[in-house]
Amino acid sequence: MSAEVRTMFARIAPRYDLANQVLSFGVHRLWRRAAVRLSGATAGDAVLDCATGTGDLALAFKRRIGPRGTVIGTDFCREMLAPAPEKARRAGLDVRFEVADAMALPYPDRTFEVASIAFGIRNVDDPLRCLRELSRVAKPGGRVVVLEFGQPTGVFGRLFRFYSRQLMPRIGALLTGDREAYEYLPRTAAAFPSGDRFLALMREAGTFSSLIAHPLTFGTAFVYVGTVAH
Repeated sequence: MSAEVRTMFARIAPRYDLANQVLSFGVHRLWRRAAVRLSGATAGDAVLDCATGTGDLALAFKRRIGPRGTVIGTDFCREMLAPAPEKARRAGLDVRFEVADAMALPYPDRTFEVASIAFGIRNVDDPLRCLRELSRVAKPGGRVVVLEFGQPTGVFGRLFRFYSRQLMPRIGALLTGDREAYEYLPRTAAAFPSGDRFLALMREAGTFSSLIAHPLTFGTAFVYVGTVAH
């Protein structure tokens, strides 16, 4: 992982949740719920959530799979992960959190029914390697779930690009004191492959028997689900 990206997330970690809530108008919560639902996770499953940040998606998975299931949330930035255990405790949810690199996961092959990453794969140094690593730790027939921004088109797309490029950095700077981070994040989202182009990257990984992309909010985000080949 890039040391610069890790340092950037460490800087914004204390106010990351507030910024997420304000900048997405709360829609990020609906996107995470969609990712959990589309993952096919069921009661008793084992789930790994990479780039979990402050733990929101890991907690959503735990609610889905119940007390017999296991969720591990990992992030490469210790500062981002710091609030997650207390969040889980307040919610009464048993989730394990660990510092780990999504491109070199410290877990055995074929361990999890679901391996996920939300708004993180565009920040890794090698997305293809990350997809293969997520597939490695997933069981055959398990799912790799990626939630990531898209590039909406049409009138909504123009409004979204204006908001991302002009307003988001200003609001992010007011909320976190770090304009640079909120220039970087929409810039990488706009440049990262989405839709069919990201599915092509998943095919290149050579680890999936089936793939599907689910657009959310007019293509502002996508949930990609790859079933790991036997």
